Order: sequence, then C-alpha cells, then structure tokens
Amino acid sequence: MTHGTTTMTRTATPGSADVRAAPTRGGFASGTVPRHLARGAVGFGALAGSLALLPVVGLASLLLAPFGLIALRGCPMCWAIGLVETVSAGRLRRSCTEGSCNLTRAKT
Repeated sequence: MTHGTTTMTRTATPGSADVRAAPTRGGFASGTVPRHLARGAVGFGALAGSLALLPVVGLASLLLAPFGLIALRGCPMCWAIGLVETVSAGRLRRSCTEGSCNLTRAKT
C-alpha cells in the first residue's frame, strides 16, 4: 500500500485492527546520516564553488553546478527532505483503529 512517497507495509489480517509497520526509507533518504551529510557537503560545496569561482575561472566554473545538483538529488530542499527521512526512518509506527490513526515511537 502506498501513501505519497512513503511505502507502508500492511501487517494486519482482514477483520483485525489496522496496524501498519514502520515506513521504509523514502526516495530521498540515504543509508546513514553521515553518508547523507557527506552528500550535502559535496552538493552544497559544488554549488557554492561554481558561483565563487565564477570571477576567477569564468563560465567554466558553472560546470560544477550539475555535480552539486546530482549530489543533492535535484535541489537543496530535496536534500533537506532526505535528511529528515534518513533521521526518522524506522523510528515511528502508525496504527489505525476504528477510523483514527496514531503515531507512536517504534520499540528498539
């Protein structure tokens, strides 16, 4: 069952309370937080470098911009969403019973 960009796995049997497992990682998340932060440093560094080197190197410095956007997976906001997804992956569970849903912390 899909909901937006987050994939949910159904764990309840028909006729029982609708309990869903923790969401899997979203499309922008990385495997670990340090890996995601490294991608951000490369991406933001390449974008900043492409603009900072413009007076020195000229238009050739703009060739760094696509590498920055690839590292950020499209845009700085996409990277920020991925950071939230990476940090929160597996930490919340949603349970729906009789028409109302609740978010609870996952037991580790």
